[in-house]
Amino acid sequence: MDQQTAPWMRLVLWAAAVYNVVWGGCIVLFPLLPFRWLGMRPPDYPAIWQCLGMVIGVYGVGYACAASAPLRHWPIVLVGLLGKLLGPLGFVLAARRGELPWRFGWILLTNDLIWWLPFAAILRRAYQPPLLRKERG
Repeated sequence: MDQQTAPWMRLVLWAAAVYNVVWGGCIVLFPLLPFRWLGMRPPDYPAIWQCLGMVIGVYGVGYACAASAPLRHWPIVLVGLLGKLLGPLGFVLAARRGELPWRFGWILLTNDLIWWLPFAAILRRAYQPPLLRKERG
């Protein structure tokens, strides 16, 4: 275990792991539920949405693995943050083209946006030279 890893980093990654596994599992088992909640027409091919749920769940497994040593497993955190940045970007582009209603963006709050700062902070800490990490505690 890395002594420079702050306890909150592990907690964040465990929370992200649980959230992603639960959300991904719900999407796989109940793919039309979010569309009903948001008053949207369900997709013609729910299996594609279920596949996304599977990917989200797999991210959760990655976060659980990274929680054991967040600074050592920074690539998992980086891939997660990239997904959490690019997903909302894709949503904004689709919503601007009228392919998705703006109300679908509410899903981004818990799926993506709340994780930006903690994931970025973990990556920032991982990229500090070891001497600076020790001096700053």
